[in-house]
Amino acid sequence: MPADSRAARCPDHRRALLALAVAALFGQAGGGARAAEPLVLQPSTTLAPSPGGDDARQRPMILRADELRVRPDLDVVAEGQVEFRRAGTVIRAERLSYDSLSDTATARGQVFVGRDGVSYRGPELQLQVQRFEGFFLQPEFEFEALGAGGRAARIDFLDSARARAHQAVYTSCPRDGGGEPDWLLRTDRVKLDFEANEGVAEGAVLQFLGLPILALPVLSFPLSDDRKSGWLPPSIGLDSRSGFELGVPYYWNIAPNRDATFTPTVLTRRGLALDSEFRYLEPQHEGRLRLHLLPQDRSVGRSRNAWQADNTGRLFGAVDYRANILRVSDDSYWKDFPQIVPSTTPRLLTQDVAAERLLSTALGPMTAYARVQRWQVLQTGSGADLIVAPYQRSPQLGLRLAPVLPAGLRASLQTEVNRFTLTHDTADTQLPTGWRWHALGQLSRPFTRPGGWVIPRLTLNAASYSFEPAGGGTQRASRVIPTASFDAGLVLERATQWFGRAQRQTLEPRLLYVNTPYRDQSALPNFDAAERDFNAVSIYAENAFSGIDRVSDAHQLTAGFTTRLVDAATGAETLRLGLAQRFRLRDQRVVLSGDPLTQRFSDVLLEGGTSVFNPWKFDAALQYNPDSQRVVRSIVGARFQPGPFRTLSAGYRLARGLSEQVELGWQWPVYSGKARPVGASGGCGGKLYAVGRLNYSVKDSRMTDSLAGLEYDTGCWIARIVSERLSTGRAEATTRLLVQLELVGLSRLGSNPLQVLKDNIPGYRLLREPRGTPFPTSEP
Repeated sequence: MPADSRAARCPDHRRALLALAVAALFGQAGGGARAAEPLVLQPSTTLAPSPGGDDARQRPMILRADELRVRPDLDVVAEGQVEFRRAGTVIRAERLSYDSLSDTATARGQVFVGRDGVSYRGPELQLQVQRFEGFFLQPEFEFEALGAGGRAARIDFLDSARARAHQAVYTSCPRDGGGEPDWLLRTDRVKLDFEANEGVAEGAVLQFLGLPILALPVLSFPLSDDRKSGWLPPSIGLDSRSGFELGVPYYWNIAPNRDATFTPTVLTRRGLALDSEFRYLEPQHEGRLRLHLLPQDRSVGRSRNAWQADNTGRLFGAVDYRANILRVSDDSYWKDFPQIVPSTTPRLLTQDVAAERLLSTALGPMTAYARVQRWQVLQTGSGADLIVAPYQRSPQLGLRLAPVLPAGLRASLQTEVNRFTLTHDTADTQLPTGWRWHALGQLSRPFTRPGGWVIPRLTLNAASYSFEPAGGGTQRASRVIPTASFDAGLVLERATQWFGRAQRQTLEPRLLYVNTPYRDQSALPNFDAAERDFNAVSIYAENAFSGIDRVSDAHQLTAGFTTRLVDAATGAETLRLGLAQRFRLRDQRVVLSGDPLTQRFSDVLLEGGTSVFNPWKFDAALQYNPDSQRVVRSIVGARFQPGPFRTLSAGYRLARGLSEQVELGWQWPVYSGKARPVGASGGCGGKLYAVGRLNYSVKDSRMTDSLAGLEYDTGCWIARIVSERLSTGRAEATTRLLVQLELVGLSRLGSNPLQVLKDNIPGYRLLREPRGTPFPTSEP
């Protein structure tokens, strides 16, 4: 190539040689005599990240083009399929001129710029490459990680970390059509500071389906997934008890490990409310504090509040603690604000504080623990609507020891002191209160082999009481009850062929013998004992009661088996069947209520599940009474899930004489848009999904709880409308309407129903997994 300004025209097959020459020539202008190492046409044997900072600036310039005019150490003009690379920046254009003295590149004609996952396209660019200063006229930009972008009248690059865009438009909808996208964010000017992770938009207007729905004079937002203080999108909802609700959250990013959210809310039937939450994550502590406050609830004429503390951590480097406290101001709070009382027992709120420490002793590891547990009972109505709260433990002090013994012996010991009290608002004031000390010890010698096990075990349950019965006075009593048991089982396997696939079949028989002598416990208080739910796990328990205060007398044998088919290739369970029954060799005289149990053979437990008929899955559990020859309890479920976002489920629950329920759940596409784009301006296509769950009481002939809604996914925005009905009594319920608009790549507006859908619909999946967004969301 001549070393003057005359044009040197090169055919396509000589472009690689031309690129090598230009890279070597202009690499000296970059501050170093680096050869054309990036152009070595050999595969790399190692993977390393691209250099940044000063290292990136020292890299050579690489230029490819159909035609070059070069003046060494001065400038170069390239035309025809130009590609320019330097300092982590890629520029493509029809024509490019580069001044090496000012390090300025000027490009015209279908200009493309790519840097750090952001690309720009437009007609004209002027840029000081290493400093990344310049301007781009009428560019279109794209955030590759978000699949979103837009256009601007002009973008000024102030340096590698700051930029300013004029008359910018942003959207995640397709932008290659003739009309406007379904949603877009218009701004007069946007300032971007990537070092501070902050963007400031002036004169921002959010437009949806051709209509402006939100306007803000100044909008501040983060430029990555990192959190940033500022106002979040409003939350909108409709409640049958509170009316229309409008909340505007403010997010405060206090520190990388601490934040807070304050949500002032207007409720048309109640007035003003404030919902606040503080979260923290320290090296030894983590948790959250929440306060919901109504200074003056117009519907009841007084102030109302709820507060919650949920914390865990370690004190003094050795004491682990946890605190879970939830309190409300009045008995109707759980009805009026079900979203604020997210408890499985909304009328029984716990205040539980506990601490424990692990100690090393000569006998083995020992854990010392202390706990205080209290309850708040929300009594509404009278008669059958009143509930009896569990006893409070004020306090509970205990030790757990697992001594290390020789000859394969295993032992455990737990001892506690508890003071049991009642809440002032319990429905039963005739219950005793007082102190209890107990010790629960076990000694066993397991014999285990790959194909089975044998475990003989001795258990001792001792307790001493000092209590005050309802009639007054103080009484003392104690008892010691031993138990001997023998647990044995086998796990047999074989290779087989079922359903046209290689399978491994197991046969797992199990036998449990228990002998506990009878001790009269009718005169002792019952602070924490309750009958165990009769299922495939509890049937193999030594004691028919949970807790300490009651020990069932037993001379019984429990036998059962489970067989499984496991796919040999995937390890997935294809089929499972189980059967178990208990045989009493004498009557069980210790019961909580009623007559002693004289039935020699217990109810039969049968359970099973299969996924043979893919995509169908079936599960069932039955409790069959051989005397009455009737099913006493049953749970039957089926799920059809042929693919993502397609699930149908049905369930039936029966507890004879108590309840009978039918459950239905679904997430299913009910409408698919045509292949051509749809929307207000032809931007996005869409698919409509129906979602919901229904719980129907056959015994009461009424719907207990229900959830139903629609989701419409266009690819760049999702609309959700969900109605939730929660039963709060035999003849009353709370209904909420949740409406949300999710603008993919921007934010979610309205009330968030996603957690409600995930908690209630088996197999529910989000239509769009979050990919991050440069803008704030309503879920910090």
